[in-house]
Amino acid sequence: MGIHGQDNKIFEKTMQIVRIWDLPTRLFHWVLALAVIGLVVTGKVGGNAMVWHFRCGYLVMSLLLFRVVWGLVGGYWSRFYNFMYSPAAVLRYLRGERNPTQSVGHSPLGALSVFAMLGFLTAQVATGLISDDEIDTSGPLAKWASSALVSSATFYHRKIGKVALIVLILTHIGAIAYYRFKKRDPLLSAMLHGDKPIDQPTPGSRDDLVSRLGALVIYLLCALAVWAMLAIASAQP
Repeated sequence: MGIHGQDNKIFEKTMQIVRIWDLPTRLFHWVLALAVIGLVVTGKVGGNAMVWHFRCGYLVMSLLLFRVVWGLVGGYWSRFYNFMYSPAAVLRYLRGERNPTQSVGHSPLGALSVFAMLGFLTAQVATGLISDDEIDTSGPLAKWASSALVSSATFYHRKIGKVALIVLILTHIGAIAYYRFKKRDPLLSAMLHGDKPIDQPTPGSRDDLVSRLGALVIYLLCALAVWAMLAIASAQP
């Protein structure tokens, strides 16, 4: 066996398959993606489709609430503290000074993208709740807000927030394509099956039946909170 063959054998032995993204995180990711697509399509169609636009918005709200909680108690690489980087760490990453562990879960740039997406989605949902198109569609909380606040929220929701989210989504897709074809890092496949081949000691995310059932309970409680809010809003004159 030649030197290169020995090197390859050593490399293969040191590689390990690690569960990075637990099932609740993966489901959150893909259901959120479908819900956002639904929001864009129904928002463009308008008319009777606005009923589904609101339903997609409520789904996104429950998912965002779930992600906040899961970011505290979820799988190792899904927890916020494992991909919260300081500005100095981001600058070092941009200069090429990269820690191997930064390629396991979310990189500094990936983390910024995640927090930006969560932030803008939260703002979009919040403004949607108090928006009013002054025709036949208004958010369930619009009646409790001042006319000035409703006007500002409607402008943000229909103009600024929508454009910002579209830019973020396109950037996200572009980044996935760049990592897949340029850097040979299959980010998308890891979000499908949860595992990544890692050549260094790496903790895996817990992803057993107990944690999955716990995630289900958390999501149901978040969905119940959204339903309760809507029920209270509809009960008010």
